[in-house]
Amino acid sequence: MTAPLHEAHPAGPGRALPDTQQGMRRRNLARVMHAVSAQGPLSRAAVASRIGLTRAAVSTLVDELIRSGLLEELGPERPGRRVGRPGSALAVSGHGPAGIGAEVGVDHLAVCAVDLRGEVRARAVRYGANRGRPPEPVIEELAGLVRRVVAEAERAGLWPAGLAVAVPGLVARDARTVVRAPNLDWHDTDLGALLPVEYPLTVGNEANFGALAELWLGDGTPRDFLHVSAEIGIGAAVVVDGALLRGTRGFAGELGHVPVRPDGPKCPCGGRGCLEQYAGEEAVLRAAGLEPGEDRVGLLAGRAAEGDEDVRGALHDAGTALGIALTGAVNLLDPESVVLGGALAGLAPWLLPSLEAELDRRTAGPACPVAVSRLGSEGPLLGAAHSVVRAVLDDPAAVAERA
Repeated sequence: MTAPLHEAHPAGPGRALPDTQQGMRRRNLARVMHAVSAQGPLSRAAVASRIGLTRAAVSTLVDELIRSGLLEELGPERPGRRVGRPGSALAVSGHGPAGIGAEVGVDHLAVCAVDLRGEVRARAVRYGANRGRPPEPVIEELAGLVRRVVAEAERAGLWPAGLAVAVPGLVARDARTVVRAPNLDWHDTDLGALLPVEYPLTVGNEANFGALAELWLGDGTPRDFLHVSAEIGIGAAVVVDGALLRGTRGFAGELGHVPVRPDGPKCPCGGRGCLEQYAGEEAVLRAAGLEPGEDRVGLLAGRAAEGDEDVRGALHDAGTALGIALTGAVNLLDPESVVLGGALAGLAPWLLPSLEAELDRRTAGPACPVAVSRLGSEGPLLGAAHSVVRAVLDDPAAVAERA
């Protein structure tokens, strides 16, 4: 097994590489990886054509990536694809490094392993309330799930290139410390100290990871959009030209704590009338007169589909509150679209009419289209795992040097 990485590795796009001969080699290795990942299987000649390097240069890079276990040869290309002697088709390896993603939810923990091809190869979930529990036992349980998933991935010929953890709260720029997670009641919690691993660890906001999953895995998602997701709370992330807008302290996107009625009910954040007090899952259940259960979204969607007027009324009001909060963001940022993810995706048929009516009525410019994510509640977990995979694709030399 290849030795695991040890230095911290950022989630999302890779770090800038120095403008030296060594830096150029690292960039070219990344270009080859991205070409094969996005468009493969490809021959060496096809890769050279796509990235603008000579075939000899590409062959040298490809040989290095094969030795590192990042690419593999599938044999001759299928006849008819090109004139002349067929080249050997290259594909991203289904063995070797994998991205480990984890999610800390208010009522669940989840971990998965994704290989460089983007396939989920192992998964573990634990349902149970985490709200109000100290972080130590929660992270201890999460660590157990991580060990289980890593062991299953290793049996499939994979090893962890890194671990990314999605949390429902504000995360410091160090990508380790949860500054504040109101719905967990966590404050200034260093997950790096509680979750010691032998590979890079990144902690990030769950809405940000959900938006990255939409960017990387969504079907036709634009490069400029506002992603909104919900669980107990409501999070949002802004993607501008294919990159997250993080803000000065990394706290951008706290849509759930935008006040829609300033004298409304008190929120765990300390404010009043916040959006999540009207459009979060528990708020909608209260408004509909229902008791929270394990599958809150399924309960609400099922009752709404059956024509329950109380549930439909609660979802209509939640859509109105969402529309009011989103109007400010849309007027300020002018995104190409708004994407509903998480629990909101499963409730979209009953949220969208009132949400879109508010947007149409209040938006200064042309109406902003609203799309529904096909990833739903899986977005944050998949985004976390794929952030590690993207880091490998962005700097495969970091793996090659340890092969």
